[in-house]
Amino acid sequence: MPFIPHTDKDTREMLAAIGAETIEDLFDEIPAELRIDHLHGVPEAHSEMEVSRLMRERAAMDGTPMCFIGAGAYEHHIPTAVWDIATRGEYYSAYTPYQAEASQGTLQTIYEYQTMITELTGLDVSNASLYDGASALAEAALMSVRTNRRVKSGRVLLAPGVNPVYEQVAAAIAGSQGVSFERLPLDAASGNVAFEALSDDREPVAVVMQQPSFPGTLEDVDRLTDWAHAQGALVIAIVNPMSLAILKAPGHWGAEGADIACGEGQPLGVPLSSGGPYFGFMTCKQKHVRQMPGRIVGRTTDLDGNPGFALTLQAREQHIRRSKATSNICTNQGLMVTAATIYMSLLGFQGMAQVARRSHSNTTRLVDGLCGIDGVERMYEGPHFHEVALKLDRPVAPVLEALAEENILGGFDLTKFSGSDALLVCATETKTDADIDACVAAFSRIMA
Repeated sequence: MPFIPHTDKDTREMLAAIGAETIEDLFDEIPAELRIDHLHGVPEAHSEMEVSRLMRERAAMDGTPMCFIGAGAYEHHIPTAVWDIATRGEYYSAYTPYQAEASQGTLQTIYEYQTMITELTGLDVSNASLYDGASALAEAALMSVRTNRRVKSGRVLLAPGVNPVYEQVAAAIAGSQGVSFERLPLDAASGNVAFEALSDDREPVAVVMQQPSFPGTLEDVDRLTDWAHAQGALVIAIVNPMSLAILKAPGHWGAEGADIACGEGQPLGVPLSSGGPYFGFMTCKQKHVRQMPGRIVGRTTDLDGNPGFALTLQAREQHIRRSKATSNICTNQGLMVTAATIYMSLLGFQGMAQVARRSHSNTTRLVDGLCGIDGVERMYEGPHFHEVALKLDRPVAPVLEALAEENILGGFDLTKFSGSDALLVCATETKTDADIDACVAAFSRIMA
């Protein structure tokens, strides 16, 4: 089936109307030596059957190893109904709801998603998602600069537990716009902020804290939130949405709550598909909503009193002048948001709490087993959610390679981020006791 709907007759009529004999005449200003007659390195076309077979073979190359890697992307059980519904034509092919009257289903889905995300985070308003968790932090930092105008420093302070990859992405996006990122002091015992070393002379526009932290610790977010507000800074919370089923919502941190919450939505029904796609979420207090990037769907009524949905706020460059837009990189990852909405609807709050508790329990069992092996100990003291950083008495990479040979993805190598031989492990609700025992046994053999 051709992708261009014009017939030969259509083409002749259009060429005649503009006074050209052939389509090639339209490109006569391009030198002949710059033109190509085919794409080098592109294989011959395959049939649908051949392409399907090739893709199955490529997918099989990934294998089916037991995965104990976390570090921002998590393997959770996804009910079959989630993607059976999300890949229906009306969802799978739906795009930006520019025309509300023709997009009521899409708008309602986004509205329900926004409602659930605000309930999880304890804040007032949610946008219709962003690219991923890392770019969501960049957007939150830029949003804080626009919102907290009395502070002109552009300095955003990061708690020690903020994902270093998020920092790199945020610096790449926001660094050229006058925003600088600085780390708060680290307490080596807990892996969290060293409160006794905090100073009050930085004039931050915002303070960012991640809960749970990148190495898996739980920060004293109440104390840090109150300290940040005392400095005249906004508080940006990076959170794992699954953890919010059992941990305090950022909207309730400290005396006043976080101002902005963002993070990665992948745990909510998006599979580990060789690195993506993901989606970022963002919520904020009502008073900051005018500076939130992206779209916000609202519920209203028509002239006859019937309920309906519309794009209430759409402060992005596709809708208004670029100079007036709050962002020109924000987007709605619509398909991922649809899957997340279905996932949260199916599990409900209690179901998500069960997933969170089982993940915590499995990680505790895994860590207890691994720390019983000579040469393995916890890197930081204190509580955790479903990830823990471990110190090894030898380089981590060879250990992970040996585990991979036994079909086990044993964790995330923290060495380049921590400066020591360290490993981040995670066990979600998908792991059985037998899985955990097998991982510990393999680890023990390799370490011996």
